Amino acid sequence: MRGLDNFDPFYDRDRKEANIEALQRSRAFRFLSGDVREAIDVLEALDGVSVVVHLAARPGVRPSLEAQDVYFDVNARGTRVLLTACREAGVRRFVLASSSSVYGRGAALPFHEDAPLGTATSPYAASKLAAETLVTAEQKAGLRAVILRLFSVYGPRMRPDLALVRFAEQLSTGRPITLLGDGRSVRDYTYAADAARAVGLGVQWTDGDTPAAEVLNVGSGRAVALDCLVARLTAVYGVSPVIERHPAHPADLPATCADTAKARSVLGFAADVELEDGIHEFVTWYEGAHGR
Repeated sequence: MRGLDNFDPFYDRDRKEANIEALQRSRAFRFLSGDVREAIDVLEALDGVSVVVHLAARPGVRPSLEAQDVYFDVNARGTRVLLTACREAGVRRFVLASSSSVYGRGAALPFHEDAPLGTATSPYAASKLAAETLVTAEQKAGLRAVILRLFSVYGPRMRPDLALVRFAEQLSTGRPITLLGDGRSVRDYTYAADAARAVGLGVQWTDGDTPAAEVLNVGSGRAVALDCLVARLTAVYGVSPVIERHPAHPADLPATCADTAKARSVLGFAADVELEDGIHEFVTWYEGAHGR
């Protein structure tokens, strides 16, 4: 097993290195420093590989509004470089991590893979949809791929810019919790271990002879309001914090919720971890790694 990463400065490199520390101790894992946009780096990583799990991307809906060119360069062109390298290296199995953001504003809830998409609200969403299109087109060249639309993944080792980490930082330091919007926006939260299991099932599904490209939702199928998420987090901390509300961000979707029937049918996947349990696990990790 190999990992390729360029340690993009989107957030602190030390956190990223800590995240792969356990993997680095495994003899079955080899880490390569490189960029998904550089064919020479990608081809080196693909040497002897039979299946690719493409997790490389510039993340974040809100910051993408100020850096459109970078997001399309990494998320779309990077995917194209990787697919071209796969073709050259003879790698015909592919798993793409996509995002629920591609459904856009106006898509009917719950989001179903075969229903019409809404309007993209950010360059991030548009760039991930472009990556999906590139992967789907590659089945004509013999690729067998699964595209996983991940819904609000949370848990240990999650990115520091995401809301749950910011809330934990604020709670652990006694500061007010800052919320965007009126608290009624809803998300389908997916625990990291469930998301990882879906990736593993996707890898298994690609072990077939027929070129294909399946798009599948990876979520719990349950929508949770922001205020409810905060209430469950603060209950774990045992505090009643001050809430500071600010206007909703225009790039945020008002609601996400996955129709999970297709993932159950194709992969046999259903989320196992309840939100209450996942938040407990997240807090345990956060306080151990970053608590003050």
